[in-house]
Amino acid sequence: MNALNRQPFTSHSSRSAAAPRSRGLCVNCRAHQRPALNAAVAASAMLAIAPAVQAAEMFSSASADASSLTLAVGGGAAIAGLGALLIATDPQKRRSEQMQETGGNESEAVKKYFNTAGFERWRKIYGETDDVNKVQLDIRKGHAQTVDKVLKWLDEEGGVQGTTVADAGCGTGSLAIPLALRGAVVSASDISSAMVQEAQARFESAAKATGNTSCTTPKFEALDLESVSGRYHTVTCLDVMIHYPQGRVDAMVRHLASLADTRLIVSFAPYTPYYAVLKRIGELFPGPSKATRAYLHAEEDVERALQAAGFKVVKREMTATSFYFSRLLEAVRV
Repeated sequence: MNALNRQPFTSHSSRSAAAPRSRGLCVNCRAHQRPALNAAVAASAMLAIAPAVQAAEMFSSASADASSLTLAVGGGAAIAGLGALLIATDPQKRRSEQMQETGGNESEAVKKYFNTAGFERWRKIYGETDDVNKVQLDIRKGHAQTVDKVLKWLDEEGGVQGTTVADAGCGTGSLAIPLALRGAVVSASDISSAMVQEAQARFESAAKATGNTSCTTPKFEALDLESVSGRYHTVTCLDVMIHYPQGRVDAMVRHLASLADTRLIVSFAPYTPYYAVLKRIGELFPGPSKATRAYLHAEEDVERALQAAGFKVVKREMTATSFYFSRLLEAVRV
């Protein structure tokens, strides 16, 4: 979606996902250790032969206890299996090659992806079609939960009737459209012109389907996030930061904050050792059209950027499904 320039990292930086310490929570319990290790080894074998999406589905069902499976990475057999896969696939080399295609410009890589194969993929995920696999359906549900949480927050705070809102990285309009139907005056932008056109079409269909003729049509624009201008009561930016490293995210937050008079709502994929492992495993399977990097961000780093921009976090939520995880923050100007 719109992306400024979504590697896990430690505080003050972003980094490639690294495996957690070689220690499981159940290392002293043979009854738990052996099944978990067996599941991890089985998962490694399945991952080695499965297509990307199928591998994710296999990984999630390889053990009845997904946490045991992940924590068992400390086992020697699991490390050997996953290590061999990491060497064979060399995700860092693949990322470098992807960046070379766009001259090292992260924004251009994101733009290219979401105007081509990425657009077709995410249009389905953020749509209502049944033509999605289990992983895509899970991501759809997770993203919808994040949007619903934002709408609930805004409703609890008096609603958005007549409120100006800038939705940066609007994608197919999953947040911008319900905001407009609730009476907000919405400016929605995305780095992908294909996404913007899809969002416009979806708004027109939604307005017609609901019979809502009194709402103001959102202003949809194809813009890089840094090019968004104006002043708004509320600024939102959901599921965009995963595409950019922390330095760019800091700049993103500063720019979004400069547009917001009162409130700024952002979401990002949070860095934890558990999510870092999942991301690292996902990197083993690039898929034929995967063309952007994925970054996890430490919550304290995002909050620090908000504070530096003059905002204080007042609400937090976490959405976590099997294949979607997003930390949601609402910050107000202080």
